[in-house]
Amino acid sequence: MSKIASGTCGNSRQKPSRPARRNRLHKEVTSALLLGVVTALSLGCNQAADDRPWSNAEKRLVASLAGIPPLAKSPGNAFADNEDAALLGRSLFYDKRMSSNGKVACATCHAPELYFADGRKRAKGVGETPRAAPSVIGSQWLPFVFWDGRKDSLWAQSMGPLEAPPEHGFSRLGVLHHVNKHYKDAYTKLFGPLPPLEDGARFPPHARPVPDKTRDPHNKAWLAMSDADRHAVNKAFSNVGKSIEAFERKLLPRPSPFDAWAERLAKGNDGPTKEFSDLATRGLRQFIGSGGCVNCHNGQLFTDKSFHNIGLPRTEGVSGEDAGRTLGAASVKKDTFSCGGLYSDAKDCKELRFLNPKFEDFLGAFKTPSLRNVAKTAPYMHGGQFQTLAEVVDFYKKLPDKPRIGHRDLVLKQVDPDVDAKAVVAFLETLTGPLPDKKWLSGDGK
Repeated sequence: MSKIASGTCGNSRQKPSRPARRNRLHKEVTSALLLGVVTALSLGCNQAADDRPWSNAEKRLVASLAGIPPLAKSPGNAFADNEDAALLGRSLFYDKRMSSNGKVACATCHAPELYFADGRKRAKGVGETPRAAPSVIGSQWLPFVFWDGRKDSLWAQSMGPLEAPPEHGFSRLGVLHHVNKHYKDAYTKLFGPLPPLEDGARFPPHARPVPDKTRDPHNKAWLAMSDADRHAVNKAFSNVGKSIEAFERKLLPRPSPFDAWAERLAKGNDGPTKEFSDLATRGLRQFIGSGGCVNCHNGQLFTDKSFHNIGLPRTEGVSGEDAGRTLGAASVKKDTFSCGGLYSDAKDCKELRFLNPKFEDFLGAFKTPSLRNVAKTAPYMHGGQFQTLAEVVDFYKKLPDKPRIGHRDLVLKQVDPDVDAKAVVAFLETLTGPLPDKKWLSGDGK
């Protein structure tokens, strides 16, 4: 998830039926927004103003962006921080055998050398998907994952691609038979016995629910199973997802040159360094000031964790219009594996309580991803619409008057034409930190 999805868009208008979430977002984002306004008023667009001392308001805003936050609690996964679960999840993440052609692993679209993205406009597994593959790094804090937020945890998210026809093209029964054959001891040590998969009459080689294709062989096999056996399969399948999440929680962002420079600024030293140049300094000033980028890309992860319609051009090679968050909200509300559901280890899930898929601002909206390591995860946007960060900045300078679907974010404004794209890009490049520990960059940890 580390592709820019929405930049200078402010905070999306929240639906009245979600006062708790609206107030939280209002408090978090308004604070950053007000500081950004103060900065913009003090700086204007005059680049010569870059030499003036940083104000206290600017320093507070820069400090709010620096550092890696404490790891968020997993919603519904009691094994999220279990080391043995992470080791099992690591093996599963890099295993290509859990795919219909034996060539696709989670790491196919989330490659370690590409900061756990894939460098493609649209992700390619068994087939090609309609959207880009975001980086896993930084996703541990998101209340909703996927570009449209159709899952509310990493453990639930990890299970989706395993069964998606253009991704792994596999089935939950296929996954469990594979786990039983290759990872049985590791699984049972953590979760207890698997279902009696040796009984082929009860547990066929492949089965999964396909509600929109009732004649699909996988769906027919699924419906032929008893309710008790389907429940046992879902329970074990959710444990597979929880193991993969335990691994993915190890893939944390690491401190970057910006973080080191921000620490120097807090101590009163705002001069350039080898890794944070005068150009990057100017870019930071514009990021939090006249560029307005911080309005959505705020906090230590540089994301408001929300969804915005910014009027992007059509995704290349995809017909029709992508409804984005509207579809995602509807999907997560009825998801079998959502937080608070039968297979969740948590029952109090506030994020879902007031979620309204019919909220008009959701139509055509996509998530604001983290900007950490963004220079390493091109192309950008949910459909890979832009190849470079400079193109992204240019897009915000020439915003379309009206999106093709829904309405553009109500507070989204064009970036000031005097904003220096090279400077903003230079700043964004300072957000790149080292890759996670080598132990997690391959299936065997070597």
